[in-house]
Amino acid sequence: MRAAVQHEIGQDKLDVVDDIEAVGFGPGRVRIRVRATGLCHSDLSAMSGVLPQPAPFVPGHEGAGEILEVGEGVTHLKPGDRVVVCWLPACGSCPACKRGQSQLCLAGFMNAGTPNFKRPAGDVFGFAGTGTFTEEVVVDAASAVPIPDDVPFDIAALIGCGVTTGLGAALNTADVEAGSSVAVIGCGGVGISAIQGARLKGAAEIVAVDPVDSRREAALKFGATKAVSPDELPDAKQQITGGEGFDYVFEVVGRSATARTAYENTRRGGTLVIVGVGAMDDFLQLNMFELFFDEKRILPSMYGGGDVLRSYERTVALWRAGRIDLESLITHRVPLAGINEALDQMRTGVALRTCIEM
Repeated sequence: MRAAVQHEIGQDKLDVVDDIEAVGFGPGRVRIRVRATGLCHSDLSAMSGVLPQPAPFVPGHEGAGEILEVGEGVTHLKPGDRVVVCWLPACGSCPACKRGQSQLCLAGFMNAGTPNFKRPAGDVFGFAGTGTFTEEVVVDAASAVPIPDDVPFDIAALIGCGVTTGLGAALNTADVEAGSSVAVIGCGGVGISAIQGARLKGAAEIVAVDPVDSRREAALKFGATKAVSPDELPDAKQQITGGEGFDYVFEVVGRSATARTAYENTRRGGTLVIVGVGAMDDFLQLNMFELFFDEKRILPSMYGGGDVLRSYERTVALWRAGRIDLESLITHRVPLAGINEALDQMRTGVALRTCIEM
C-alpha cells in the first residue's frame, strides 16, 4: 500500500512509499479506504516540529473515505459506508464530554502515541492518531463519522478539520453578534471558513488580513467586505472603527506576534479568538494592567469550540442550503505522488486547500 511518510522531524519533503501496512485492526476499530484528504497547516507544523509528533509518521488528518472492514463490537458502521475521519473523537464519558465540551476530550490524543502503520524497517505513526496521506488507515470506530451519500469525499474531507475549525470559531466560540465588526488575520482555508461563519452571523464589516494577494482576493468572494495586507491593517482599523478596534478579531496563524497584533486591534471590551495552533515555546506577552483595564475577552477555540458531531451535521446542512461555499475552498488538486507539490502550495500561500486525491 502507498503512503507519504516523514522519516525525521524537520524534513521538508515527504517520501511516497509503497511498502506500508495499516495495523491495529481489531475490536472497536475500523479499516478505511481513504478517497480524499486535505492538506492542513497543522500537517506542516507537525513536520517542522512545532507540534509534537513521534516519527517516522504519515501526516494527514483531514480525510474521508469508505469503510472496508469493521471490528468486533462495531455496530453503527458497515463495509461500504462513507465516512469522514475525525481526528478528535469524543469518548463520551470523561469530565469534558460530560460537561458538553467534547472538543476538549483527550481520548483521541492518546492514540497519537500508538503506531498506525508498519514498514519492513519498523513502526510508523499516524499524525494525530490518524494519518490520512495513505490509501488505507485503521482507526477507532469513533473516528469514523458517517456522512450522507450526497456529500462528495473532497467536501467531506474539508469538514473533517479546516471548515469545522473556522466556522465553529465564529459560530460557537465567538458567537459573533449581528451588525458587528470583524477582522480575520490569516486567510487560508480555516480563516476563510471563519469569514464565512462571521457572514452567516450577520457581521456588518469583515476585514480579511493576509500578506498573499490571491488569498485576499479569495476572501472577498467568500464574504469579506474588505481585504488588506498586514501593513494596511492600521488604516482599516481607523477607517472602519474610528481607531477604536474591531468587535471581534480572529487570529488564524498560530504565532505570538500575530496574536499580539490581533489583541491590539481588538476594541476595549471586544473579543480576541485564538484559532491558530502554535508552538509550546512561543509565548504571548500581555501585561497585567492592560488585561484589567481593556477588559478584552481572549477565547481560544479548539476544533471550532463545540461538539464535533453536531458541527459536522450543521456544516452539511449549511452547505446543502447554499449558505456556505465549500467547493471553492479547494483551489488545487494533486495525486498522492504529487504531495510535495501540495506542500509547496501551502507554504507559498497560493492554495486555500489542496485536495490529495487517492
